[in-house]
Amino acid sequence: MPPLQAPFALTHADRTVVVGSCFSEHIGERLRAHKFSVLINPFGIVYNPASMAQQLERLLDGEADFSEALFQYQGLWHSWEHHGRFSHPERHTFEQQLYAAHRQAAAFATAANRLFLTLGTAHAFALRHSGRIVANNHKAPAAWFDERRLSVEHTVSALATALEKWKKARPDLEVLLTVSPVRHLRHGLVENQRTKAVLLLACEQLCAQHPFVHYFPAYELLLDDLRDYRFYAADMVHPSDVAIDYIWDYFAQAFFPPATAQLVAQIARIRAAAAHRPFHEHSPEHRAFAQQQCNAIQQLREQYPTLDFSEEWAHFSAYLRPETPETPAP
Repeated sequence: MPPLQAPFALTHADRTVVVGSCFSEHIGERLRAHKFSVLINPFGIVYNPASMAQQLERLLDGEADFSEALFQYQGLWHSWEHHGRFSHPERHTFEQQLYAAHRQAAAFATAANRLFLTLGTAHAFALRHSGRIVANNHKAPAAWFDERRLSVEHTVSALATALEKWKKARPDLEVLLTVSPVRHLRHGLVENQRTKAVLLLACEQLCAQHPFVHYFPAYELLLDDLRDYRFYAADMVHPSDVAIDYIWDYFAQAFFPPATAQLVAQIARIRAAAAHRPFHEHSPEHRAFAQQQCNAIQQLREQYPTLDFSEEWAHFSAYLRPETPETPAP
């Protein structure tokens, strides 16, 4: 696929919120690993755009009230707006953790100027008694829900309302939409393609209506550019590490200006060095290698004092401490 002419730049000075399907977490984690300031799925993984829009509006209010979304099922307290990782057997602890996490996420979002959304599927579960669309069904009985495919109009309306509120609060906001290349096969291949079509058309309309909203072709890169099952994981549904690397490189080439690309390359070298497992970790050669990495980290710390290299520093400096003599056995 030809290189993408990025509509805006992404640097380490930006604050990015990533929301969406499991594919969004792949890109978000790559950004985090390369020291970008990023908040990834503060409500947990979410697939349908109606719930995504609701979460975006919630992030505008640090004191949002989730009481109507809470329920108990099979010994756990859950939220219809949150992933199961928030669930807990004790209501008090559950609410404390949920609200604390939300206040922290909303505080980060207050200063965010980049928003990346990955739409997973247009299929949604709605509670039968209220019509409320849920972000997660928590494996509750099927009789509790009506399943529906969201329309293009519903998807555009819900996301447009949320994005316009974000733009009003953050004039320098830029939004990147993408459709997850992961297939949702619960209803079969044909229905998967139809739901992806809804999402693709909705993205087109949102980009046409809002100059600050843009599209990134992750879906097309995997399905049309790579086009081979060797780029899928063992389940033949999720992208392999090679495919994610390919999409990440395409993304980086489009959105990182030269100085950022250079910094990302330096960080990547340090991360690769930290992942190296020596055969003789206390040898003079490896101590020299660790010292070299500490020197590189220190140089970056001086150039970029806001970046956190504490984990890498601790890793390499551990090899530079004098060895503790072993205590003789009695």
